[in-house]
Amino acid sequence: MGEGQVATIGLSIKSENVAVAIVDAQLSPVQQRNLERAWDCKVIDRTGLILDIFGERAQTKEGAMQVELAHLEYQRSRLVRSWTHLERQRGGFGFLGGPGETQIEADRRLIGDRIVRVKKELEQVRRTRGLHRSARSRVPYPVIALVGYTNAGKSTLFNALTGADVHAQDQLFATLDPTMRGLRLPSNRRVILSDTVGFISDLPTELVAAFRATLEEVSEADVILHVRDVAHPDSAAQRADVVQVLDSLVKEGALDDAWPSRTIEVLNKADLLGGTGAVPLREGCVPVSAITGDGLPGLLQAMDSRISAGMEAVEYLLPAADGARLAWLYEHGEVTARLDGEDGVQVSVRMLPADRARFERA
Repeated sequence: MGEGQVATIGLSIKSENVAVAIVDAQLSPVQQRNLERAWDCKVIDRTGLILDIFGERAQTKEGAMQVELAHLEYQRSRLVRSWTHLERQRGGFGFLGGPGETQIEADRRLIGDRIVRVKKELEQVRRTRGLHRSARSRVPYPVIALVGYTNAGKSTLFNALTGADVHAQDQLFATLDPTMRGLRLPSNRRVILSDTVGFISDLPTELVAAFRATLEEVSEADVILHVRDVAHPDSAAQRADVVQVLDSLVKEGALDDAWPSRTIEVLNKADLLGGTGAVPLREGCVPVSAITGDGLPGLLQAMDSRISAGMEAVEYLLPAADGARLAWLYEHGEVTARLDGEDGVQVSVRMLPADRARFERA
């Protein structure tokens, strides 16, 4: 913005008695200070606004720590002599000569110390989450992860599918903490459904790093449900933003490049367009309305089919008395044929590779 634009906006701010001005861009600390002086009000940039929203939404200790880490990284970048009180010096100890450390140096040191502590605590959380994933892999139910742009209706869909009561609101970043629930598919197969944080365009770098733990569930998922707000005018642009974030995870080695092959696009909020029949379809897309339940049976069937596509067909001959292992095959696979004979029970079953490996190890 040039001086003329700043002055014009300043007049509007003064006439409307605006208390806070939000700039949809990333401001340097000096730019922020200069605009606050010119407009005589508090100025927040895009990163600061998203951090404030995140701060209100975080519910769990992990979410609060992630928000705090992002806040601290953001505040540290602001400490570049933008405020005159930070240039004052504190006196040294009586027995030491020379000036003490300036206020800005003390603040930077305190923030740096806190960042180190929060990162250690978050690393412990990541280790715990890794142990939980290891436990789930030993009882290997397929994992289905919900991803999508913020406010696309992921939590509402999560509640509709699982009967859970996860916080769902028509607002940005209503979900910051990953939530998991069990779900039974039409084939009677049990899966784990995971709700994750919503994406946004031009996500600030501080947040990409701080919220990496919430996206780890996506990298472990057998099926990814990309939930889209099909009624939003910028639905295509939002889709591109989500794909860009997932592709960035591939570059960092946190996600394999075959993720599109196990992704189902869920075109949510079809009720706003007149129902699922009014939604233009593409291959691999399923129109639904999480509010009315329209299209949910088709989505469950699509999830079932996508999991089945990754299964292997195997045959086993089990002793007739080995009812426990036979029951395990029925629980974790799809028994397509069974022949009870004098030698035992001959079963043909389709199983996920992880299930097959576990069964054959037992």
